Amino acid sequence: MAEMIKVQDVVKRFGGTEALSGVSFSVQPGEVIGLLGPNGAGKTTLMKILTGYLQPDSGQAWIDGIDVLENPGKAQERVGYLPENAPLYPELTVQAYLRMIAELRGVKEDEMNRLIADAVRAVGLEDRLVRPIGTLSKGYRQRVGIAQAILHRPKLLILDEPTNGLDPTQIVEVRRLIKDLARTSTVLLSTHILPEVEATCSRAVIIMNGKVRADARLEELSRSSIAILSLLRSGVDASEVRRELERLEGVTGVNSSEEGERLNFEIQTGSGEDICPAVFRLAAERNWPVAELAHRQRTLETVFNELAREGEAK
Repeated sequence: MAEMIKVQDVVKRFGGTEALSGVSFSVQPGEVIGLLGPNGAGKTTLMKILTGYLQPDSGQAWIDGIDVLENPGKAQERVGYLPENAPLYPELTVQAYLRMIAELRGVKEDEMNRLIADAVRAVGLEDRLVRPIGTLSKGYRQRVGIAQAILHRPKLLILDEPTNGLDPTQIVEVRRLIKDLARTSTVLLSTHILPEVEATCSRAVIIMNGKVRADARLEELSRSSIAILSLLRSGVDASEVRRELERLEGVTGVNSSEEGERLNFEIQTGSGEDICPAVFRLAAERNWPVAELAHRQRTLETVFNELAREGEAK
């Protein structure tokens, strides 16, 4: 079975700015993926390349085994796309708008009414069909945008910031809708909001400064943990402490920072086991002046913040 999305070494420049710098990742059929990153990270540029709206300067992309550059039309047939600002026509009724989209999609006349009815039912627009789109709340306009994206029953649904600007109640409704849609389509969801990914996705691809910085299933993140060690600076060699901590069994990385009279260390492990007892024994053996030692599970937020700090340090 072909990967639903495959991106290989994609580079895109705008003038002197490199929006994407050798991005590579893949998505299997049926996955719900969160494409996560701060504003300006390159998420929208990547989505526009996947949907055939932009061409990369180098690299390749495939949708359901189809080369997006060689056969953009054929690839687009398999994609439903909701851009951040959905192209809605406020003067049209919901029904008229969806019929226009169906015609543009090449939906056959004998299938059109059934597919429109299915899309309307899926997003809960039955009682808004004859209302002009311009009279709808933002939440319902977003539903119209999603309805046009799923109208032709795409294999892949690409959603760019689908809850941007919605109130808390509308956000919950759209999240529930996305979960329902994921039963029949692969979903790629772009957002800069961490809870959005945690609420709807099974896997996160984190992109920063045009590069993929992390790619992991959320359940894998929950199985890893961090020990926080703070030492008083007096008589302590930070580089030596770091080397000693990195030698501990199960440690996958150590980050250090300075804060006033303290040296702080984040000790990462590849499992959810508490490594604090081993750290405490090491500190006692080396006579390190411990000010604080704590254990916490890694989350999407901690991983995101770690990567952000690394990016700022470079």
